[in-house]
Amino acid sequence: MQTTKVSRRGLLLGGASLAAADIARSQGGSGDVTAMQVIDRIKANVGVPWRTETVDRIVFGSPETRVTGIASTMMATLDVVERAAAAGKNMVVTHEPTFYSHQDTVDTLKQDATYQYKVDFLRKHDMVVFRFHDHWHMRHPDGIATGMAQALGWTQNADPQEALLFRFPGTPLGQLADEIKSRLKIRTMRVVGHAGLPVNRVLASWGYASLGPGIQSLARADVDVLVVGETREWEVVEYVQDAISSGKKKALVVLGHVVSEQAGMKYCAEWLKPFIPEVPIEFVAAAEPFWSPDSQAGSPRPRA
Repeated sequence: MQTTKVSRRGLLLGGASLAAADIARSQGGSGDVTAMQVIDRIKANVGVPWRTETVDRIVFGSPETRVTGIASTMMATLDVVERAAAAGKNMVVTHEPTFYSHQDTVDTLKQDATYQYKVDFLRKHDMVVFRFHDHWHMRHPDGIATGMAQALGWTQNADPQEALLFRFPGTPLGQLADEIKSRLKIRTMRVVGHAGLPVNRVLASWGYASLGPGIQSLARADVDVLVVGETREWEVVEYVQDAISSGKKKALVVLGHVVSEQAGMKYCAEWLKPFIPEVPIEFVAAAEPFWSPDSQAGSPRPRA
């Protein structure tokens, strides 16, 4: 039987979790709804048929667990689930994986100490983690896209015929990049292109931009800038560099995957509240994982 060393921080989190759970119950988090009932309501309200083949499922916990509160997040990192538990919320609705692969497969992780620590924490705090990725994107309008446009202040810039295309009045690329970085509070955003490039149309690809769609998007005559969460440097990044060298007025903005979809899960928390009134619902932000020396930020603190 494998044992897990409990740190002083873990003991404090555990005590805080119990206290927060009592507070949540006194404020309406009565546990009168199960995780499965929450999921059934999500299915009934998302507005699209539920797929049989999907990553959207319970990736940890029991569907019969009584819910004391719900935390919506971009990624159910250990830090996020700890903060959710400390706030008395034992159900996490996450957009991205919990266990390091798109399918949340854990066969090769069973003996991994980091995986086991996370599982032990979730089990100890009777938590349920539900993945909500495919159908949140399939929703009309796309839930992630809606939240991101709101966070950036781009709702009025959206093309009426294409929700992910945004119009600007020739804004210089450098200015546009600064505004994006400021609004999303990004530490490590990267840009390929000339700072003075006049930007009239921006196409967004929230999250990961693969080879085919990325190149096709940049090749469009009506697109000046492609904004993505992340992409491979020998694919879309190299393509836009070559496009610029060949004389085309193009640019690429790489936000980072977490920040490129984060606001969509903040919006998700608000979307959930009307049809799950029994328990408190809160957005818990996943930390931007990267930092740069000039940001004067440090890496996450080590555990005690």
